[in-house]
Amino acid sequence: MKYMLLIYTSAADESTCTVEDWQDYEKAMRDAGVLVTGHALQDLTTATAVQVAPDGRRTVTDGPYAETLEVLGGYDVIDVPDLDVAIEWASRCPGARDGGTVVVRPIAEFGD
Repeated sequence: MKYMLLIYTSAADESTCTVEDWQDYEKAMRDAGVLVTGHALQDLTTATAVQVAPDGRRTVTDGPYAETLEVLGGYDVIDVPDLDVAIEWASRCPGARDGGTVVVRPIAEFGD
């Protein structure tokens, strides 16, 4: 079953994680054969929020949509047997430290 690990970090970015921590984590997932894909996201200031009103009018806003204490910093998609294994990988993620959060979401499969 595929799960997306959404990696949220503190907006204050007080993480003690090193680049090597992230490289080791990705290597461990690759070596275990569970990593499907994953990407870090650019800084939140590069975000663009899009909303469409009921009348079809589109609003495009530069930067974050709302003030938040956490920022989505990246994601990984893993293919593991069950939620327990996905939670185990999420707990190993450097982004789960220092006030960060890793949200585990199963990926919906809609047939052929």
